[in-house]
Amino acid sequence: SFIVRCYEVGINKTATVETIANLLQEVGCNHAQSVGFSTDGFATTTTMRKLGLIWVTNRMHIEIYKYPAWGDVVEIETWCQEDGKIGTRRDWILKDLANGEVIGRATSKWVMMNQNTRRLQRVSDDVRDEVFVHCPKTPRLAFPEENNGSLKKIPVLTDPAQHSRLGLVPRRADLDMNQHVNNVTYIGWVLESIPQDIIDTHELQTITLDYRRECQHDDIVDSLTYIEEGEEKSSNGSAFAAPHPEEQRQFLHCLRFAGNGNEINRGRTVWRKLAR
Repeated sequence: SFIVRCYEVGINKTATVETIANLLQEVGCNHAQSVGFSTDGFATTTTMRKLGLIWVTNRMHIEIYKYPAWGDVVEIETWCQEDGKIGTRRDWILKDLANGEVIGRATSKWVMMNQNTRRLQRVSDDVRDEVFVHCPKTPRLAFPEENNGSLKKIPVLTDPAQHSRLGLVPRRADLDMNQHVNNVTYIGWVLESIPQDIIDTHELQTITLDYRRECQHDDIVDSLTYIEEGEEKSSNGSAFAAPHPEEQRQFLHCLRFAGNGNEINRGRTVWRKLAR
């Protein structure tokens, strides 16, 4: 359980999505530490440390149905389980502790990487035995709906973008304990190129990020935002009549290195009209 602090709320007087993402990261790390994994920031098992293997984020999907306000207490439940030959997934459920209402859900995919070669590697039987003993015996998904938004692919984006914020530079405070730009920083960079009129009239409902490259402290990043047209499904996959464009807006995003144009991150956001 977490209480929302005054410095964790934004212009709408509710917790920011970065605050939510940080809490997800915190409870995930707490879980890894509580079951005996390392405390070096990599959540590695004994075998992984011997072989120089680490977990890296591959995809993150967050849906917020109601943002908590300053002083609210949020209860977050998390668990992890196997996901394919080279990865795991971690899911979360967020509730308002006062009434038990589900106010958000999230899921993420993680892949195993060799720390020295930076190449992906399959999860060995030894590592699988160490990790998955702590997982649900039967699969449990935060998003059990068929064709839910967490599974939706994000297309390759090409110029020109309708909106951009160029020349973003990582601050020292953006680096995590592993000396890489923290995953949550990418969310802030994506939001930097959202048009101001959307920020003024809408709130973020859903964000999906595909992590494609690591970002170092001396990299310069461009944030590009594209309007996504023709959507006819809600974020949880259920069909419905297309909303009025002023009620819900969708965007695609690309974070890339300013120098060579290589993708760092690919994303999608869904925004709902603010209730005034």
